[in-house]
Amino acid sequence: MSSIADWLLGVPAPVAYALIAALVFGEAAVFVGFVLPGETAVVIGGVLAATGRLSLPAVLVLVVVAAIAGDAVGFEVGRRLGPRLLASRLLRKHEHRLARAQTFLRERGGWAVFLGRTTAFLRAVMPGLAGTSRMPYPRFLVFNASGAVVWGVGVALLGYFAGNSYASVERLLGRGSAVVLAVVVVTALVVWQRRRSRAERALERATEPS
Repeated sequence: MSSIADWLLGVPAPVAYALIAALVFGEAAVFVGFVLPGETAVVIGGVLAATGRLSLPAVLVLVVVAAIAGDAVGFEVGRRLGPRLLASRLLRKHEHRLARAQTFLRERGGWAVFLGRTTAFLRAVMPGLAGTSRMPYPRFLVFNASGAVVWGVGVALLGYFAGNSYASVERLLGRGSAVVLAVVVVTALVVWQRRRSRAERALERATEPS
């Protein structure tokens, strides 16, 4: 993943925009999220905006639109394919987690679509599951768009402020201080990711059928 991030940081701006949009769109539309979580691309987009190589407003709009559009495609795939989607080779390997996600969707409805945006696995499968469950599309769209805005803007700004802080500290205090800041930020992100993973596992246990 780090080599992909390094490469994305070095590509021309139009290519970076296209790759960020493709990864965010493909996460649920074609289940790219099982391999390359779109969240990584969004963070990098924020970092590139902090360096001035990309426009922050453009990144925010691009991420939100790509997230909404990708989930809409995933929803339609689930609505049309239904059980055949769940029986596919890709999803069969995650049967237990899918069962928990379906329980979560039955119990929370549209809020499961909104909250599913916060974890990589649910971002990839929740739109398809919502389509399979025959959730009315207008209801899905409201929660999907709301989740896309909160997630897309939040994650992009996280990358933006991290990148901007690094550049400011390097300019004012030197590279050594900036490296220290980068270590602190990375450590904080790792702790945040671990806590979120624990929360996700607790959520899965809570929604597991008794």
